[in-house]
Amino acid sequence: MFIQTEATPNPDVLKFLPGRDVLGKGSLEFRTEDEAEKSPLAHALFQIDGVSGVYFGSDFLTVKRDPEAALIWAQIKAPILAAIMDFYASSRPILSEGNEVVERVYEGEVAQIVAEIKDLLDTRVRPAVAQDGGDIEFDHFDIDSGTLYLHMRGACSGCPSSSATLRQGVESLMKHYVPEVQTIEQVL
Repeated sequence: MFIQTEATPNPDVLKFLPGRDVLGKGSLEFRTEDEAEKSPLAHALFQIDGVSGVYFGSDFLTVKRDPEAALIWAQIKAPILAAIMDFYASSRPILSEGNEVVERVYEGEVAQIVAEIKDLLDTRVRPAVAQDGGDIEFDHFDIDSGTLYLHMRGACSGCPSSSATLRQGVESLMKHYVPEVQTIEQVL
């Protein structure tokens, strides 16, 4: 198995492309070892010294190193690659049983607005940020205030340029195509 690695705009995050589906559809982020219990692969990665976050995209994953650990990528990259290869060799599912993601349900006019927002995210925003090993996910939309709440995931989470991406790129795009969106807030 050959796993490609790519640098991301966030110096503490490295992107890994195993050449096969990781999550298939959607994305998941694990910020703690407890959260990683939902996935055998995420759990294995958190066992490596210096790993402080794991993100799964459809066909890639990113690993965040702990900037406080003073480890360089050369020290932890080989154990990460080994954990990924071991996982795929085991043929285990990416998520432990019973860890499906449940989405909020919207109705009426708000459901139509949310569908437009999600379509813009899926077709215009997510493909661009996925190239850098990150993702921007819909959390919820408050119709009363016009506030769209989004999660910055993977390499985008904690990236120095993520605020500019959110404000200058995503917010202006949303305001243009979905006038009900007045502002965007990042959910941590």
